[in-house]
Amino acid sequence: MTKEKVSTDALIAQMIAGIEDVKGNDITIMDLREIENTVTSYFIICNGNSNTQVNAIVNSIQRKVSKELQENPWHVEGSSQAEWVLMDYVDVVVHVFQKHVREYYDLEGLWGDAKTTMVESTY
Repeated sequence: MTKEKVSTDALIAQMIAGIEDVKGNDITIMDLREIENTVTSYFIICNGNSNTQVNAIVNSIQRKVSKELQENPWHVEGSSQAEWVLMDYVDVVVHVFQKHVREYYDLEGLWGDAKTTMVESTY
């Protein structure tokens, strides 16, 4: 028996909830589906205020998605420095930054053709 594919909307909703649970900041969803030659359908970008908070955001996302949807990331990198952690869930890639690193790499600017949605924090 094969596992049913989780909807991308459900995955994004749980990721956002995981970020908000530990007060991640400046949450942005970038829809890359209309852009040619992208490796994923969506980016979720957020930032934390320290290495500790970045790791807390990453752990919270993993716990929430695993518990609610029984999904795990295909790949995670950057956790040891916790300045920019990339979590690859195939259809959705989450970028958790420290603010200064986010500003330096400016993914929103690099992927300026993407449809961008800012998430209003619930806290």
